[in-house]
Amino acid sequence: MGISKITRNFQVTLPKDIRELKSLEIGDKILLISQGEKIEMIKLDTGIVEKAAGLWNKEKATGLEYERRLRKTWKNRGGL
Repeated sequence: MGISKITRNFQVTLPKDIRELKSLEIGDKILLISQGEKIEMIKLDTGIVEKAAGLWNKEKATGLEYERRLRKTWKNRGGL
């Protein structure tokens, strides 16, 4: 645990022990959550993004074609 100072650009340096403890590297993405007086920081799993992107591998249609096909099904169900 350590103390950091907020710079004039609202940047914060993470103490070395925290970086090492959480295996934080340059370029890692973190999620900041405000809960009352606390701010929680969570390291995002980059594998989630890669896995989600992999869902589109089997899709042959372009994004626009896929969206149009989806909207047609909504209309058939009384949606849009």
